[in-house]
Amino acid sequence: MLERIRIVLIGTSHPGNIGATARAMHNMGLADLSLVAPRCEPITAESVSRASGADHLVHAARVVGTLEEAVADCTLTVGASARSRTLPWPMLSPREVGDRLPAELVEPDARVALVFGREDSGLTNAELQRCHAHVHIPTNPDFSSLNLAAAVQVLAYECRQAWLTSEPADTDEPTNPDQVLASHAELEHYFAHLERTLVAIGFHDPAKPRQLMARLRRFTLRARPERMELNILRGILTETEKLAPPRDD
Repeated sequence: MLERIRIVLIGTSHPGNIGATARAMHNMGLADLSLVAPRCEPITAESVSRASGADHLVHAARVVGTLEEAVADCTLTVGASARSRTLPWPMLSPREVGDRLPAELVEPDARVALVFGREDSGLTNAELQRCHAHVHIPTNPDFSSLNLAAAVQVLAYECRQAWLTSEPADTDEPTNPDQVLASHAELEHYFAHLERTLVAIGFHDPAKPRQLMARLRRFTLRARPERMELNILRGILTETEKLAPPRDD
């Protein structure tokens, strides 16, 4: 289970935080680290030193340009958020994230991503809207600032506790391919298709979005559609596009 949990750091600006994150992960048995557009050189003397024996995770970290690349194969993406947003999203505690993991990772192809933002500004609204849920660490309100690696350590600890207390999955029961959850990449293709169709039928005006796509994202991600269900929806969109009247640009 732990092998299929990915820690994703976006826009990290200090190499020491990458090393400290690797140490926190290795402490709890996690090994999948992705760095999205880091604002520093990931492998430095400081990052290796701060890793304190977990520098192999620093060297093995996958560096990508976008969040979409980092979580394309993931079936559950949870973004760490320290502040409330204008459009509420499903919010979990670290313990609730851990409690969900055994069920989320029953299927062998399932992957879970825990996403952390920049040290100075966290995750953007657009990045948070690409997550199924958000997680908030309930710190002391009088001193809520939490170091990046410390935040990773809290969630990594809950992941390990979930693994230690979970019962082995029944591997004798065959997996129904129609019930596999849609991946992040498949969902992003669906959202692009949905927006294109809504524009074609005149229901959505990108110049006056009124948070329509954000609300549809929230609704869809909360529903956790299976791959087959998403294929059905995309089939409906394809047929709808064929019937859409020509539009004057």
